[in-house]
Amino acid sequence: MTEDFSPLPTSYRAIQQATIDQGFTMASDLATGSFLKTLAGSKPKGRFLEMGTGTGLSTSWILDGMDQNSSLVSIDFDDQFLSIAREFLGNDPRLELELIDGEKWVESNAGQRFDYIFADTWHGKYLLLDEVLEMLKVGGLYIVDDMLPQANWPDGHAEKAERFIQKLESTPFLHLTKLNWSTGIIVATRKF
Repeated sequence: MTEDFSPLPTSYRAIQQATIDQGFTMASDLATGSFLKTLAGSKPKGRFLEMGTGTGLSTSWILDGMDQNSSLVSIDFDDQFLSIAREFLGNDPRLELELIDGEKWVESNAGQRFDYIFADTWHGKYLLLDEVLEMLKVGGLYIVDDMLPQANWPDGHAEKAERFIQKLESTPFLHLTKLNWSTGIIVATRKF
């Protein structure tokens, strides 16, 4: 079966070109984007959180799957890359882009709850995992990618990823599925 991820989000190609031009190499792949869009469609009137906007490639997929009554907060600490997302996606009234360190954002928003969290950066994945999982509503989706070994992983990262997976597996309030597909996706649902 040939994978076809069309139609692409409206701004995807322009964001992709700007991403290449800026030398950003950590973007999620098309398969992950398509999956994020599909999952976003399961949360009408949802509150969405993306941790690690990057240039906005994944953001565009999430927005493409959301209904008009949903909202997305997407955070990143690098204005060089966030400015690309702002340029191509910043006019969408459902989107709030924040230039902020992940730890500061989590600490100052601990009381917020979300239906869908895509943790695509250290915070919410390898750092402050417990705090971010507390932000997930019952029935909410927690999604991470890049869980299969990647060429750009530094020494020791495989062990860190394994400890992270073990932590998720031992979290009693999560149902968890590990997908050996794309870059390695894990999706979890909060039970209680």
